[in-house]
Amino acid sequence: MDRKERQSGKFGWRETILKIGSLLMLALCCVCIIGELSGWREGGRLFSEDQAVSVTADGSFIKWVELHVTCEALEAAYNLDVDSYKDEVHLDWIELLAYVGAKTGGAFDKNSVRQIEYAAEKLKSGENTMEELTKNMEYYDYYLEAYTAVLGGMVGEFTLGGTRYYGLKAFSPIAKGFDYSHYDDFGTSRSYGYSRPHLGHDMMGLIGTPIIAVESGYVEALGWNQYGGWRIGIRSFDGKRYYYYAHLRQNYPYAEGLEEGSVVTAGDVIGYMGHTGYSAKENVNNIKTVHLHWGLQLIFDESQKEGNNEIWVDCYELSKFLYRNRCEVEKVGDSREWRRVVPMTDPAVEEYNKQKKLLKTYLDSDILFIGSMRSWNGDTRI
Repeated sequence: MDRKERQSGKFGWRETILKIGSLLMLALCCVCIIGELSGWREGGRLFSEDQAVSVTADGSFIKWVELHVTCEALEAAYNLDVDSYKDEVHLDWIELLAYVGAKTGGAFDKNSVRQIEYAAEKLKSGENTMEELTKNMEYYDYYLEAYTAVLGGMVGEFTLGGTRYYGLKAFSPIAKGFDYSHYDDFGTSRSYGYSRPHLGHDMMGLIGTPIIAVESGYVEALGWNQYGGWRIGIRSFDGKRYYYYAHLRQNYPYAEGLEEGSVVTAGDVIGYMGHTGYSAKENVNNIKTVHLHWGLQLIFDESQKEGNNEIWVDCYELSKFLYRNRCEVEKVGDSREWRRVVPMTDPAVEEYNKQKKLLKTYLDSDILFIGSMRSWNGDTRI
């Protein structure tokens, strides 16, 4: 078919069918890609974007979360979860915490552990299900959604040193063997740049202390920020948690090879403590006290990532809880690098890498298909 025939429309129907076919195939590939991107596996099955967005009673995503769960309550619920992992009734630590949250309006005190144990006994005996225990609690679903957003990636199966475990796979942000001090400073006033509350948790230590990835995820931000100095932002694979590590060491802030897009496993060394920041000029030590600022932002909708709708939670009690799981590290020769001693395999990392590989396959096949259609069609336009 020559150009004049195409222009005259003599063979227009054939060209139209070819183009429609190619467009349909392209659309199918796009649907597959979108399905994979918006559906990370949860509990062995894919969930859609609509299901992934937290919904409250008024039909909108959650806009505010206050985390007042004590370290003692976290430990009690966690121990019950792990101890019952292979039992007929496996207790879910987040459900137990949500039960108390819904019962007390989110307030946790010295009686909270007793309430957790009460719910656990009811569930283990078969006397009640969690649905029955919470049927008259109007806000149970909210607390379950909120606490799952905070704690959802911290407990599960993992392999450590070749042995399979179930338990806490999140780590303290400070490596084992390195001293630090801290107190609950969430919400205190900050004045550099503008008056604002402190939306993170400070852990004071020595320059060069190895900083550890709390949870597995991918590096979403890395570089200089005049408030946080050298900093790292890591997003959890389910997209709900954004971990912010700031004021890292001058001249040598990051673990070797770390860059935006890097995938990290919980417990990996990601950087080193310092006191950079409070300067528009890069690599400046303007923070008086050497410390790590780490923050945890919850994201129920991407509109909350930056702006006036950000949700940051108080990490003091969580930091105390994570102290039980500190990663042992070793120095790398005569370098300034440190690395973890015992490697860990996290199924969440394997799943994410699998999805990335699948996406690349879709994209590559898409490009090949479009190229072949162009060649077959004898036209560079589609």
